[in-house]
Amino acid sequence: MRLWLAGDRPATALRAQRGVRPDTERTRQSGGVGEPSEDQLPDHRRTHRRTLDPRQHRAGCGRQPEPGNATGIAPGLYRCREESFAMNRPFRALLLLGLLCLSSLAQAFDLQQLSDQLAKPAVVQGRFIQEKHLRALPQPLLSKGRFVLARDFGLLWLLETPLKQDYRINASGISRRESVGDISTWKPVPNKNAGAEQNRLFLAVLQGDSSGLQRDFDLQLKGDANAWQLTLTPRSMLLQQVFKQINIDGGELVQRIELLETQGDSTVLKMLDSSSASSLTDAQRNDFND
Repeated sequence: MRLWLAGDRPATALRAQRGVRPDTERTRQSGGVGEPSEDQLPDHRRTHRRTLDPRQHRAGCGRQPEPGNATGIAPGLYRCREESFAMNRPFRALLLLGLLCLSSLAQAFDLQQLSDQLAKPAVVQGRFIQEKHLRALPQPLLSKGRFVLARDFGLLWLLETPLKQDYRINASGISRRESVGDISTWKPVPNKNAGAEQNRLFLAVLQGDSSGLQRDFDLQLKGDANAWQLTLTPRSMLLQQVFKQINIDGGELVQRIELLETQGDSTVLKMLDSSSASSLTDAQRNDFND
């Protein structure tokens, strides 16, 4: 069939149109004209993985499971807790050590506790050995005897060797026993100021009178109730003329006293076989009251 256009010219025959084909039936021509743009892109779906989401990773605990993955939540939490506990172990140990140190400091043995401990027995008695070290002599002078220390009365110093002589020291001073026949009396011993101070000091040391010692000395205490050392450094001018330092060692009771004198001499007192009693014997009471 022919169509006639204006001017009696024949028109070109119309080409029959082809049916529209779906994409699945299209013949793909690489680089061909008319190919859809989406078909010209390379297909990477089989060779490339999806980029990991950084929000799903946390430092120190590994990958965080997907929100919908209910089975992966609990193991991840336990693993994080275990790692956190392992990292904190050294810090917990240091904390416990610090608490132990603070506890030991809070229970430290102090001067008041020492005074209470030494003043607790009403009577303390035992033997003593005294060593007097003089610069002019190569060997120390030794003396031995017994002592009785009564909290409310004073001190009986009963010398047995190298000579026999009894002394009594109390708040009034020092006295010496003198016997005439069967009669014995206590006679005061004249003391200079330094001698009187020594007697007062001696009583204060044995009785644990820290308040009395602190008036004239700087005190430094080390150790505990079972083994302690007290260092006395004189502050008063009078005592500085006599003593350089006094060292006292003990446990439940005084065990050793060392007096370092300024002139280089020294005296060491060793208290042996000390025991406590609740009261004096009749003879001891008479010695203090006579």
